[in-house]
Amino acid sequence: MYPRFLALVLPLLFMASVSATVIYKWVDKNGVTHYSQQIPENANDQSKSTKLYSEDIEPKAIGTVAPTARKEEENELSQAQQDAAAINENDKEQAKEICKNAKYNLDILMTHTKLNSKDQQTGEVVAVTEEQRQEKIKVQKQRIKLFCK
Repeated sequence: MYPRFLALVLPLLFMASVSATVIYKWVDKNGVTHYSQQIPENANDQSKSTKLYSEDIEPKAIGTVAPTARKEEENELSQAQQDAAAINENDKEQAKEICKNAKYNLDILMTHTKLNSKDQQTGEVVAVTEEQRQEKIKVQKQRIKLFCK
């Protein structure tokens, strides 16, 4: 009797529960939609809350929209681009020097995270923040793009 009972009860212990979770959905007075497994505070107003069951909710697909590349505006050259074009045409040695300096500065900015710089107004040495470092990296990449051909 006991082995037969175990043979019947043991599979029941390993079966997954198939009960659905109740989820309440409601919109508050500010127009914000809320989801919760708890009954909303205004549970007496049934018109504002909806009962959902977790087994009925379809998951949304993730990552279905491919990113698109930004189109660069080639209609008008910026002042910096015009100046760079003039330097590239008129003084090739200066353009090479600017390119060399920009590559060197970019290398320093990319390999070192804790940098100091001299304040132009006060003359004192101050630490460069990460935001400033990233901006300087952006500037050097732009200079390389303009002068290194």
